[in-house]
Amino acid sequence: MQTIQGVFSVLPTPFDDRGDIDEASLRRVVRLFVNAGVDGVTALGVTGEVARLDEAERMRVADIVLDAAGGRVPVVVGASADGTRTCIGYSRSALAAGAAAVMVSPPRMPKLNTEAVLRHYRSLAEAVDVEIVVQDYPPLSGYHLEPALLARIAREVPRARTIKLEDPPTPFKTARILEAAGETPVRVLGGLGGVFLLEELLAGAAGAMTGFAVPEMLVRIVRLFRSGSVDEAADVFYRAVPLMRFEFQDGIGMAIRKEVLRRRGALGSAAIRPPGGGLDAPTREALDRVLAWVQKQEGVEWSLG
Repeated sequence: MQTIQGVFSVLPTPFDDRGDIDEASLRRVVRLFVNAGVDGVTALGVTGEVARLDEAERMRVADIVLDAAGGRVPVVVGASADGTRTCIGYSRSALAAGAAAVMVSPPRMPKLNTEAVLRHYRSLAEAVDVEIVVQDYPPLSGYHLEPALLARIAREVPRARTIKLEDPPTPFKTARILEAAGETPVRVLGGLGGVFLLEELLAGAAGAMTGFAVPEMLVRIVRLFRSGSVDEAADVFYRAVPLMRFEFQDGIGMAIRKEVLRRRGALGSAAIRPPGGGLDAPTREALDRVLAWVQKQEGVEWSLG
């Protein structure tokens, strides 16, 4: 649990223009995030278009990421599934490959309830000796995890005491989770592209787990905040917000994020697997503008590094 804190960058899955996994680009994007100083990376999340990968591709992506990370940072691997048995299988494979933890959302099922959610996480923890990041993202699971339930999971399933929180208002919910947990240690990592990172930290979050394409800024925000330089952290955060906001658009956010990473030299192509779409000319022009503004404010030109 001690390793899952700070900034964990959620990786995209790069594809070439034919739609095949681009291994070279995946290795470059891992290198970009690691060189940016992140505390870890996460593979096979929503940002990684995991729903558009088959079983063999899932394993291949995880293996490439773990090999590219080379032990320099811990790797969290997504293992969500609608069935507990399948989730256990994904988690065992991730652990065997070298993952530090697995990220798991509640299973999608009709009339999902508190006891079913608890059984899912408890069964996983009993079957696999691995840390579990509870992904609280209702659009994925179709289920709203109340702060009291998340605190109960942490108490009853000690391996599941890290939460990837993506259910706004996230600063408010962070505080409620920590309050409900009481003496039980819980780590909350904000998602949602980082758009509420500063406020999440102020509410007690342990960091961020998100795919924002300029991880250097996330790292600086968290490190400055931890050092007590809250005003400086806020300055960096408010300079990053325009790009965070633009990148975090329903339907085209992943395409924007990939385009930024392509421009940084990490991806050979910004291709999204169908039915995901690409960017039109006005969106590209708007991205040009926001990238230029943020880089000017930062006084840098981002590159692969």
